Amino acid sequence: MNSASSNLTNNATAASGAVSPTASSPATPGAVPAGTPVTVVASSNATATAMPVASPSPSFSPLYQQIKALLLKSLQAGEWLPGQVIPSEVELAARFGVSQGTVRKAIDELAAENLVMRRQGKGTFVSTHHEARAHFRFLRLVPDEGVPHYPESKFIEVKRVRAPADVARLMDLKSGDAVIFIKRVQYFDGVPTIVEELWLPGLIFKGLTAERLVEYKGPMYGLFETEFGTRMIRASEQIRAVCADAGAAQLLNIDLGTPLLSSERVSFTYGDKPVELRRGLYLTSRHHYQNELS
Repeated sequence: MNSASSNLTNNATAASGAVSPTASSPATPGAVPAGTPVTVVASSNATATAMPVASPSPSFSPLYQQIKALLLKSLQAGEWLPGQVIPSEVELAARFGVSQGTVRKAIDELAAENLVMRRQGKGTFVSTHHEARAHFRFLRLVPDEGVPHYPESKFIEVKRVRAPADVARLMDLKSGDAVIFIKRVQYFDGVPTIVEELWLPGLIFKGLTAERLVEYKGPMYGLFETEFGTRMIRASEQIRAVCADAGAAQLLNIDLGTPLLSSERVSFTYGDKPVELRRGLYLTSRHHYQNELS
């Protein structure tokens, strides 16, 4: 198994042609009319033959997918904010000039992707990280016994740095762009269980300080949503088993070489834009990683 926290800390430092007849050329039977795009095809006897270029076929997507795309644009533009109700299916059908069933199918997909929530008798709301059920959508570490609950955080480091090359690549930034680097330890029932390092785009999260992180008592994604207008939509994650090195052992109060679960996660907002890189080490003596597949 690989060594653990040193891997986290080290990453923080660091000739086609076209032919057409001319005006002076006599018309030839079978010639391509002037102005028609052509491509040159070489035959076995090296004679070039002009062939018309086929026009690209128009792409097609179902109507409900087109409505879904329009709804996503409205969400991205902030027409409806997290926690707000969106117009009814009848209103949206009239707005887009489609059937109510088409709108319903589009909203069903948005709900399946956790972008909106249906509330019986109240309507459909934009999902928010402040909802209780959203707290554990991106946190997959749950206790072996008892009810899942959110951990307490101790911030070790919060600073503005230049993005290392590997961080910039994963976050679609340029090497050296400003990022906010955060390192913290998370505790469950007083037991240090998670060591995390996070990188956030400095342009988006300008003004994020250690003081603000400490005083904010809700989930971190709730803070990002409320104060920086950035909502995490989906994430891509890699996990592997590693051994604790000296740094991880000290922070988690465990023996050197203790097995840990290592994760690297990139989170995306609307438009599939990466807005967070998170690398974590998880102690699983009392917890396990749980995911539901469908």
